[in-house]
Amino acid sequence: MAVADVMKLVKDNEIRFVDFRFTDTRGKEQHVSVPVSAFDESKFTEGHAFDGSSIAGWKGIQASDMLLMPDPDTANIDPFFDEPTLILTCDVVEPSTGTGYDRCPRSMAKRAEAYLKSSGIGDTAFFGPEPEFFIFDSVTWSVDMSGSSSKVYSEEAAWVSGEKFEGGNIGHRPTVKGGYFPVPPVDSFQDIRSAMCLALEELGVPVEVHHHEVATAGQCEIGTKFASLTQRADWTQILKYVVHNVAHQYGKTATFMPKPIVGDNGSGMHVHQSIWKDGKNLFAGNGYAGLSEFALYYIGGIIKHARALNAITNPLTNSYKRLVPGFEAPVKLAYSARNRSASIRVPYVQSDKARRIEVRFPDPGANPYLAFTAMMMAGLDGVQNKIHPGDPSDKNLYDLPPEEDAKIPTVCSSLDQALEYLDKDREFLTRGGVFSNEMIDAYIGLKMEEVTRFRMTTHPVEYDMYYSI
Repeated sequence: MAVADVMKLVKDNEIRFVDFRFTDTRGKEQHVSVPVSAFDESKFTEGHAFDGSSIAGWKGIQASDMLLMPDPDTANIDPFFDEPTLILTCDVVEPSTGTGYDRCPRSMAKRAEAYLKSSGIGDTAFFGPEPEFFIFDSVTWSVDMSGSSSKVYSEEAAWVSGEKFEGGNIGHRPTVKGGYFPVPPVDSFQDIRSAMCLALEELGVPVEVHHHEVATAGQCEIGTKFASLTQRADWTQILKYVVHNVAHQYGKTATFMPKPIVGDNGSGMHVHQSIWKDGKNLFAGNGYAGLSEFALYYIGGIIKHARALNAITNPLTNSYKRLVPGFEAPVKLAYSARNRSASIRVPYVQSDKARRIEVRFPDPGANPYLAFTAMMMAGLDGVQNKIHPGDPSDKNLYDLPPEEDAKIPTVCSSLDQALEYLDKDREFLTRGGVFSNEMIDAYIGLKMEEVTRFRMTTHPVEYDMYYSI
């Protein structure tokens, strides 16, 4: 969309406000609004000033002035606001140089796409994430000096079969691990998901499927179409925004937290990906499961750098409540066709155009711009250095003899371990100036604050285990 098209959209729809949006290091979208009287074509060339020092992990107060540079291709009308409001996704730009800020996730994704083209390896990286989420009726938590607690409320949860509700207990609900995927009334979120899908398509995100997921208490998934790296990250942010706000409209609350309930499946974000050049899928070939040698080397790069990637693809202390060995989690760093116990799966497809790999260990707590970029950089390192991943693993990796199990590497077991690996194994990310060392240092520092707070907070389960010791 050209700038002139955006201005016509504003006029034709009697827009009253324009909302500039950008994503911070943690992956949370931020925004600032201006009345339409303060919006004209100059915003696309001069940007909108804001205070970068107030964003966690960004500028110091001594150099806080930053610019939001809106992308006209992202123009949409917000479906949730009372007043007609145009939304524009922005890059964060250094005022002194006019270039993308090195800690702006979207600018980093654009640098990654430019690096791919300049390398000559390929010209387009396609990504297709599958972020899972929960919809609850209500959630409460408390953390202070007197103690801590959390509670999830859900009329769909298996644990409320003995509860009394106003209007009666319907009795139809998913059992633990029984949510995939009986028809309503067991699945009680059909209408909410449909409303989410309609909002997504209104915002230009093509929807392919929606359904209940495995866990009880409202675990869901909406499948949306693949796209190039930066656009697909934009769409993932739109998906999160829509899920949160439609749930809110229905009087519910949605979360992309990887492991919000104990004893049932957590939420992952399997990420399908492939590299193309001159209209040709470089992952298609005559090798294992229809893959090319290029694709196998790409897998080798993902496996080699997986533990460093974990710091970005699984960036929460809560992420590692999902990635626990011995349970149905993609912790084993192996690849296989159609084997969902491997951390890298090669989906069955009927055409070379659809040939791709699915990396299964990421979760929806990840910043999509950073996660997609980091995985592509790891895969490209595998291609550049011809890192072969070895033989595929077609056995059930959850049920191996101990001697075989010990030979297969695993993902990290905690966020602090992942941050240590990222600190040691970062060179592949810095090629082409995609990630800067300063950005990686700032990221590690920001995430270590979360690790330290988590370490220092007494957990209720510790009372259960140790109070009478």
